[in-house]
Amino acid sequence: MKKLLTYTGLFLIMSTGFTSCYRDVILPDAAVDPDGPPQSVSFKADVAPMVNTKCALAGCHATGGHKPNMTAGGSYQEIVNGGFVNTLLPKESIIYQKINGEMKEYIPSAVDRQKIYDWIRTGALNN
Repeated sequence: MKKLLTYTGLFLIMSTGFTSCYRDVILPDAAVDPDGPPQSVSFKADVAPMVNTKCALAGCHATGGHKPNMTAGGSYQEIVNGGFVNTLLPKESIIYQKINGEMKEYIPSAVDRQKIYDWIRTGALNN
């Protein structure tokens, strides 16, 4: 009986030790030069899906929520005509300042934030 308890205790200690060895692998974002040449960005293919899923589906920028409404279909008009984009001074755009400030947690990827910035720098077209 004593052997059984000893082996059971040893087994529990070893299994606890093996399962506690866990290591997260965190990969850094790709290096982004915000003032480098702007990349070609499509609103419909790149920006709209990003803001629809990360801003509207979270419930904040949906119909009846915070301005601008970023749900599918109406997000372009709300963002551009609502004064959230400044194509002459892209870094002064409200959307750019928000996603790099207090709303950064909702778009944590520097690559995604760069896409929005490049879209503004290339004229904020509805393409």
